[in-house]
Amino acid sequence: MGVSPLAELLLFNTSRTQLVDEVIRPNLEKGKVVICDRYADSTAAYQSYGRGLDLEMVKAINNAAAQGIKPNLTVLLDISVEAGLARKTKKKQDRFERENIAFHQRVREGYLKLTASEPERWLVIDASQSRKKIAEVIWQRVSQLLSKEVN
Repeated sequence: MGVSPLAELLLFNTSRTQLVDEVIRPNLEKGKVVICDRYADSTAAYQSYGRGLDLEMVKAINNAAAQGIKPNLTVLLDISVEAGLARKTKKKQDRFERENIAFHQRVREGYLKLTASEPERWLVIDASQSRKKIAEVIWQRVSQLLSKEVN
């Protein structure tokens, strides 16, 4: 028996609460820039769109765990499900990557819906481009964001 979708949601958010308390908030209070690989949006995409949990419930639990801390920028490296899974076959797969293609389609569609709900906060990049091009696009947006913070 695997982990239920609700238990999965609560586990991710328990971890997020600790991350906020121990790393994110203290560093933000010191004026530092914090970069995360995945945050509440990933939980919404995977646990709501992918696993079928109610989106409003997922958002409410995410918000409680994040304690009001929301990203200024979220980068989505978007690629077709087939291409993304093909890239992952070269590495050891986790339980999410072993899910069926329909699950991955729902997650991708969920991410795209999330980007449409807050387009000013998201940077969606075609991840079929070269790593160099992707890095340039991300750096351009991050540089703009940082210059606004300084001024």
